[in-house]
Amino acid sequence: MRRISMVAGLALAVAVLAGCPPTYPNCKSDETCQEKGEVCVNGTCQECAADANCKEGFACQGNKCVPKGPECSRDEQCTGGQICQGGKCAAPQCTSNSQCGGAQECQKGRCVLPPGACNDSADCAGGQECQQNKCVAAATKSECNWEPLRFGFNEATLPADAQSRLSELAQCIKDAGSGRIELAGHADERGTEEYNLQLSQKRAASVKKYLVDLGISASQLKTVGYGENRPAEQGASEEAWAANRRVEFNR
Repeated sequence: MRRISMVAGLALAVAVLAGCPPTYPNCKSDETCQEKGEVCVNGTCQECAADANCKEGFACQGNKCVPKGPECSRDEQCTGGQICQGGKCAAPQCTSNSQCGGAQECQKGRCVLPPGACNDSADCAGGQECQQNKCVAAATKSECNWEPLRFGFNEATLPADAQSRLSELAQCIKDAGSGRIELAGHADERGTEEYNLQLSQKRAASVKKYLVDLGISASQLKTVGYGENRPAEQGASEEAWAANRRVEFNR
């Protein structure tokens, strides 16, 4: 009778144990691991068992979800005419030259610029510029002629040769993109200091007006008169006086 009771007790204990669910991280099914967002793998709760258990962009490695590596790093790793873009195989950019813009050509599914071709000067190497979709040596810009302009005695109007000079200078200023320019007027020593100061200012103003009429911004030009106080040449000769009746360009 005692033996029967012991057997019955043992059987009851086994039945009770069999009915108790395993304790995390042990498991018999995914149900035990669901609270942690995991799955049951060989009796233990793990983050994943396959790629399907991971969110998009991640893969299951060693039962852990890790970021997927790039699908490709070069076009040769893609098939079916696809190209590698952003680490993924994608449709080609083009199949013919007509699908590319400017001077670009379709090469292996991509629109590319062939050697020496360009759409603008930014596509060219240093010292080159884009002309008719080809990179060529940039034209050397001539240095502007900044020699002073001479005036007649007691004159503030521009002589014909000065007007011609200013026309060339205005174009050069535009091409070279010159910055702010001071137009400094001067006079020879004859006359009163006050009169010569006014005359030098009129000469500078005359040059500014002519340049502005030729398209130079007035804000780029500053006028100042120095009268007889800054002679280019010393002396009381016609040669010295002619040299001192001038407008200089200070940059």
